[in-house]
Amino acid sequence: MTDSSNVPPKKSATDKSRRTALKSIAAGAGVVAASGTLPGLLGHAQAQSAEPIRIGFQVHRTGIGAAYGRWYDRTTEAVVKRINEEGGINGRPIEIVAEDDGTDPKRGAEVVEKFANQHKCDLAFGTLFSHVVFGSAPRAGELKIPYFVVSEGHHVASGKLNRYTLQPGITDVKSQVEAMGPFIANNLGKKVTMIFPDFAFGHDHRDYFTAAFENQGGTILEKIAIPPTETSFTKYFPKIPRDTEVIYHVMVGPAVLTFVKELGEFFGPSKPEIFGFIDSLEAVDLASPGLEFLEGTYFWEGMPRYAQADQSEFDKTYRAAVGVDENGASVSDPKDVSTYAHMFGCWETLYVVKAGMEASGYKGPDDRQKLIEAVEAMSDMPHSNEHPQGAKRFNGKTHQTFGHQYISKVDNGKLVLAHTTSIEDTLYEDEVDYTKQAF
Repeated sequence: MTDSSNVPPKKSATDKSRRTALKSIAAGAGVVAASGTLPGLLGHAQAQSAEPIRIGFQVHRTGIGAAYGRWYDRTTEAVVKRINEEGGINGRPIEIVAEDDGTDPKRGAEVVEKFANQHKCDLAFGTLFSHVVFGSAPRAGELKIPYFVVSEGHHVASGKLNRYTLQPGITDVKSQVEAMGPFIANNLGKKVTMIFPDFAFGHDHRDYFTAAFENQGGTILEKIAIPPTETSFTKYFPKIPRDTEVIYHVMVGPAVLTFVKELGEFFGPSKPEIFGFIDSLEAVDLASPGLEFLEGTYFWEGMPRYAQADQSEFDKTYRAAVGVDENGASVSDPKDVSTYAHMFGCWETLYVVKAGMEASGYKGPDDRQKLIEAVEAMSDMPHSNEHPQGAKRFNGKTHQTFGHQYISKVDNGKLVLAHTTSIEDTLYEDEVDYTKQAF
């Protein structure tokens, strides 16, 4: 399959200025280290002398996204602390202005408006649930405020939004399922029943996994859509055809533990193969009673929850900064399980914002267009402390990043990495070129 995102863009003046900015940052860090000053203190003092860069953080503190919002909040606090200790952005500290959108599209648009008009933020950031992105992005475009989402939905790369909306720190569902389809067809079975939430994120799974799986010679026997606010699921399971070889599940919201438990009760020991997206168990302890039936089943993970045997130094650094232990739980409470497969997107997105502002010489809202153009000029992002989930390849035309995907198997009650995809496995042809749209 041909894909224009495979072809590296020509090096532009923006590329060169970004490289120069990054070299300057690295050189500055070396000066601090050589001086014997405690790490971060000199840069922090310099940053505090300037007006802060105000970033509006649209966070799901309430509603069905609250578990994610809590960990997105912790991750954002951790990365802002680290960036400010490193000297901020262009010598200025980051200041986070947080607003709860209630995981509600209407409130989401109102929050974006508050960021632009009331709080005078430089940009908006952080949204996860795709229906909230859909409700908020048009207002961001109207207000001409950059809107950096951490959502996974295919809404950005599909071309349905606008040039002010970007997703540079986390991959989207279409790229994820492009890589999952071959694994499931080749290892688990050819006849699949899908169970997914009945809103935009679930519809992306329904549409794009179906296409990817059928390309592998597989068949989708049934597609079961469930309202994301549902609290009991047993009534849906009789719809699963008897000849199903694989159940593909992805659920979200506060009742995910109930969903997985009831799925196990329904099948008992005679379950088919099961492949889930970790969304169905985000913020849920795998040792919870009733989850024993998951032993031997597979999950997609955006970033492995459990520290693996070959854990990178970047994961160690990131894990310590956000306060997560080797099991993916809070270091202060082993029962407080993180949303580790998604929250890295906040960390990586803010480092992209930093790089974009430094490459563009960002000074204030009048430079918003320059910031977007600088991010559009980005391409390969190496595995690093700034990108601890793995290397990325950003497509400036579609405003979407691509990266490695992880498939883990439940082994003795833990998620053990079984397969890592390449970035090439996740690519698809461009559906939009935002760079051709007027600002």
